[in-house]
Amino acid sequence: MTHAGRFKTLEQIITERLNNLTKPIGSLGYLEQIALKMGLIQGKVIPDLPKNKRVYVFVSDHGVSANGVSAYPKKVTRQMVFNFLNGGAAINVFSRHVGASVYIVDAGVDTDFKIRDEHFIDAKVGYGTRDFTKGPAMTREQAEKCIEYGNRIAQKAVEDGADLLAVGDMGIGNTTTASSIAVALGFSIDDVLDIGTPIGIDGLERKRRAIEKAIEINHPNRDDPIDVLAKVGGFCIGQMVGFILQASKLRIPVIVDGFPTTAALLLAWKIDQGVLHCVFAGHKSQVKGHKAILDRLNLRPILDLDMRLGEGTGAVLSIPIIEAAIKMIRQMATFEDAGVSKGEDRQ
Repeated sequence: MTHAGRFKTLEQIITERLNNLTKPIGSLGYLEQIALKMGLIQGKVIPDLPKNKRVYVFVSDHGVSANGVSAYPKKVTRQMVFNFLNGGAAINVFSRHVGASVYIVDAGVDTDFKIRDEHFIDAKVGYGTRDFTKGPAMTREQAEKCIEYGNRIAQKAVEDGADLLAVGDMGIGNTTTASSIAVALGFSIDDVLDIGTPIGIDGLERKRRAIEKAIEINHPNRDDPIDVLAKVGGFCIGQMVGFILQASKLRIPVIVDGFPTTAALLLAWKIDQGVLHCVFAGHKSQVKGHKAILDRLNLRPILDLDMRLGEGTGAVLSIPIIEAAIKMIRQMATFEDAGVSKGEDRQ
């Protein structure tokens, strides 16, 4: 007997258990793949239910917003930080619903917050990025600092007991930044250009011009994800890159949300393709560029609800589905346990 024949992989053992539960093989569809992935992440045939669920909302201002690419003024970014901390945003409502804690990260909002709150993290790299239609959004040193800060935040979350992490973002101009990253990494602008906030045809055209000009004057190197981040990225996106990389390194499952968070995942994947082993796509946003990136990464979204809010809302709403998948493999009886005949039994 060969070595391969004597020893089964963890994936094979988990798959055998899923196939022996009292149901037709594969009949619970993607739920079975979610259970398998959670088992592989945790290194267990029967994965544990998460006990400490958290969503980290990374917030920063984007200099490109000066080009009229959003329906909302820049001051909304600052105002939403207080709304998050007061528990009044959609992410707060949904997080309470699923039992997740909300943490707000100031990655680079253009204001000084005097906030003392254990759920507020001051990780400010700068007071908003520069307008990347006029030059790089940030220095390379700032881009590297973003990733370092994101690493630290994920490390601290895990040290504090977090065992399921979701990432969200907020910042006026963030979908223009995400689109510019995608185009810099080889996507067609027509495959990713879309509204984030409700803007008309003129606003969408301003967005197109801003993205095209950013690529034209900055020449981001698609083979260097740090260069792309520095030239057309955002502080929040850079910190999400570091957060995802560190969570993956620590073998903690991470749920990404919409278009900007998945643009951050794309950059993280460019740095380390192994990150996908620990990442779930919480949902597919209505922003068309989101599907384009998910397809490139071969990530199947758990939900598809025509959402495009951000904040981590789609990621958090997927948590009960992940938990249901875990309960399935934990609590369902096998054919042997239940005394139920398998389909191949004819007697």
